Amino acid sequence: MARTGAKPRAPLPATGIAQGADEANAYGLGANKFGALKKLAASLKRLGRSEEALEAYAAVLALKPDDLDALNECGGLCTWLGRPAEAIAYYDRALGVAPRTVELLINKGTSQVALNRFAAALESFNAAAAFDPGRAEAHYNASLVRLRLGDYEAGWREYEWRWQKHDPAGKRREIGAPLWLGEQPLQGKTILLLAEQGLGDTIHFLRYVPLVAALGATVILGVQAPLKAIAATVSGVAVVLGEGEPAPQIDFYCPLLSLPLAFKTRLATVPANIPYLRPDDERLAKWRHRLPASGRLRVGICWAGNKTHLNDRNRSVPLERFAKVLAVPNLDFISVQKEVGTSQARILSDHGVNQLGQEFGDFADTAAVVSMLDLLMTVDTSIAHLGGAMGKAIALLLPFSPDFRWLLDRTDSPWYPTMRLFRQPAIGDWDVPLARLRQELCAVANRPLAPR
Repeated sequence: MARTGAKPRAPLPATGIAQGADEANAYGLGANKFGALKKLAASLKRLGRSEEALEAYAAVLALKPDDLDALNECGGLCTWLGRPAEAIAYYDRALGVAPRTVELLINKGTSQVALNRFAAALESFNAAAAFDPGRAEAHYNASLVRLRLGDYEAGWREYEWRWQKHDPAGKRREIGAPLWLGEQPLQGKTILLLAEQGLGDTIHFLRYVPLVAALGATVILGVQAPLKAIAATVSGVAVVLGEGEPAPQIDFYCPLLSLPLAFKTRLATVPANIPYLRPDDERLAKWRHRLPASGRLRVGICWAGNKTHLNDRNRSVPLERFAKVLAVPNLDFISVQKEVGTSQARILSDHGVNQLGQEFGDFADTAAVVSMLDLLMTVDTSIAHLGGAMGKAIALLLPFSPDFRWLLDRTDSPWYPTMRLFRQPAIGDWDVPLARLRQELCAVANRPLAPR
């Protein structure tokens, strides 16, 4: 309890780290400079002030160069700030002190992945797994590397370690039925296929539903609520359930992202029977009059994904940079972006973009509009998967270190035959792929259209 008449303490100023440490002592945060600095660094990190937190942890290391916690934190902050090479240097310093520390090896591997150093990343993850064979993160991270490299046999098998990670959001649901991974016959059986992870992941792996149905199963599909209507258009589905809806009696279940393992999917056998999602006639009628009828190419745009996604800072493009392509004349641009801020709406308005995405109620609305586009330009988010699953022409902008499904060093995707990939040549460099995309848009802007 504060003493009567005591003056309230002012907030800790955002000053230099050395001064901040002295002030931290004055505020009773620690009896010594080292402890005060560590507390200050942790507080800055929690506040999202990453550059200042990094500076504070560096000051900790100036006092104690072998402090493993500070070295690890510096590595994590550098990776978050888009400087993975610096992160690796910190992890190497820490591993020089404690070479068998599994967490450091996993974190180093993650930074190596950010630099597309996949062979080195595998070495780090494999070393972590050797020291702690039950460490799920080591196996899971290794699986993502193998999948990027096209090693689907080992990649899908090791990907099952995702259920053992310390991630409450990724825990497998308790289902009163056996897990099906391809071993048991399904003729005459009922199976529940369950969505997991993000909306894009669900859309991506709905392609397996017709394959399961072809084995003689009655397929019950459980998906996120925004996907319920559009998922019902997949061939072979008997019932589609939204989140929280009770399932009927079933014989087996399988998470959607375990189906590639169940079907022993390899690069040469990726199921790409496109389209497998189709727009609803009523939704088409609802949106048809909202699209321009100028006779020019209709180009959809989506520049950002879900802000809560761990990799969103890398995969999303600031609209100010994305807007370079909006200056191409003789095209009708349509925004299918769901979340649009005030300043972003002003940019779109200045470029004459038709803004529809904010009005979408679910993905059936999105699908109806996307179906009437000639091209969709998007970052790696659920809209890209929707367009690809519908067989639309997609220009996909990818960060330097892409998600596992996009593989490496190619401009096409075995998962979506109508998709072209525009990759960053270096971390944070959107100028090159955007310039290439703008050049190609200019080339097609004046082409005559076939009758709609």
